[in-house]
Amino acid sequence: MANTATRLLNLIMLLQREPNSPASRLAEALDVSVRTVQRYITMLEEMGVPVYAERGSQGGYSLVRGYRMPPLVLSPEEAVAVSLGTSAMSVLWGNLFRTSAQSAMSKIANVLPEEQLREVRWAQDSLLTRGLPRTNPGVDEPLLEALYQASRRCQQVDIVYQGRGREQAEARRINPYALIYSWGQQYCVAYCHLRGAMRSFRVDRMLSLQPLEEHFTKPDDFDPNEYLNQDADDRPMIRVRLLFAPQYAELARDYACCWDSTETLADGSLVAEYLTADLDMARCRVMSFAPKATVLEPPELIANIQQAAYAVLAQYPAEPMVPEALGDTANAGHTLTERRLLTS
Repeated sequence: MANTATRLLNLIMLLQREPNSPASRLAEALDVSVRTVQRYITMLEEMGVPVYAERGSQGGYSLVRGYRMPPLVLSPEEAVAVSLGTSAMSVLWGNLFRTSAQSAMSKIANVLPEEQLREVRWAQDSLLTRGLPRTNPGVDEPLLEALYQASRRCQQVDIVYQGRGREQAEARRINPYALIYSWGQQYCVAYCHLRGAMRSFRVDRMLSLQPLEEHFTKPDDFDPNEYLNQDADDRPMIRVRLLFAPQYAELARDYACCWDSTETLADGSLVAEYLTADLDMARCRVMSFAPKATVLEPPELIANIQQAAYAVLAQYPAEPMVPEALGDTANAGHTLTERRLLTS
């Protein structure tokens, strides 16, 4: 929610960008009344910001010619956003941005007023993000840095790539258009000269990388999100339906982010549904809830789980343990911190 200080800063920036703006236009941009804009103008004048008004039908408010805001003026909320954003960059991209993120925050902290610094310190202690997938430690940091620089400079690169499930690595020449972080992995969306089409490459599967002298021109209409969404749309989607008995319905509700929809039945049980294009990933998700969730469909997922269950039994041919010896499995697989959150 914007406070008065934030609106005053936004008003100064509006007057810099659009001099001679009428009060009605400023009120619309700030989502306040014309009377409030006039009050803000008075406050700016009292603070020493040189604002003047041109009267008449074509008139409006302007800053005195040559006046500019200081190079860095952040509201407390903006300072918090910058702080949390730089912290996230160092987590998601590892050494590629860790030093730069720390340096940026040090420079910002040196010029922030005390009010903003207090807000940043509070946010760092009170607005925490946990559960982000850890960046793959198998990524070659110098290779990632070289790929990042090649993408910035629009340089073609030669890579040796070990594709998933392939026995032999392949030499590829690619135009690296964009780097993407997704669920602990870094990917490069690139034009592949070998395939003559767009492809996505996992960075940790690049065995080597050599930047070339040749450059490329990225298409003006290229959108990495659109490419990834289209790639996902090309795969057939499978609807998964799970049944949670009444005593486990609350468990399903605790993980509402996993489902596209849920339905509570008359007996208190719950049916959860979601779409997926990967049966193996669906098996992993379902088995993380076993035996509290029963697959209703599709049949091929049931068969997939049966095969995995038999393989697990064959791997651990010990005497079965009674439920009391297993203890409470509702929180199995969670860390102590996660169990505290789940039981709170």
